[in-house]
Amino acid sequence: MSTIIFQIQSTLIVILLIFGVYKRKNRQIHIKTMYTTIIWDILLVLQIELTRGAINKASKVIENPMLLNIHVSLALTTVLLYFAMLFTGNKLKKGFESIRTQHMFLGWTTLTLRLLTYITSFGAVS
Repeated sequence: MSTIIFQIQSTLIVILLIFGVYKRKNRQIHIKTMYTTIIWDILLVLQIELTRGAINKASKVIENPMLLNIHVSLALTTVLLYFAMLFTGNKLKKGFESIRTQHMFLGWTTLTLRLLTYITSFGAVS
């Protein structure tokens, strides 16, 4: 049952992430949507850890199927990129326009990795 709940949350997070990127020209909507999405996604990772012991399972790299290792790598990188997105986003919000290019690059990279995390999650769950 928890798998279904996690997949539903993940689907909604991906939809919100895409919506937030789509609304990037409207700063208020973009910022609120992205903050909400990032926080929710990090909370989802914590839920998965607390209910499945994901860190312990992921640490058994040699024993794990390759798809699970790929999924975990993508998910971990996405979470790390979220912090970079928050940092650069806050800089932009404060008026540091010189960081816009980096923020956009990180944004598209983060979106791509989150989509790949979502796709691999269907084969990685057990």
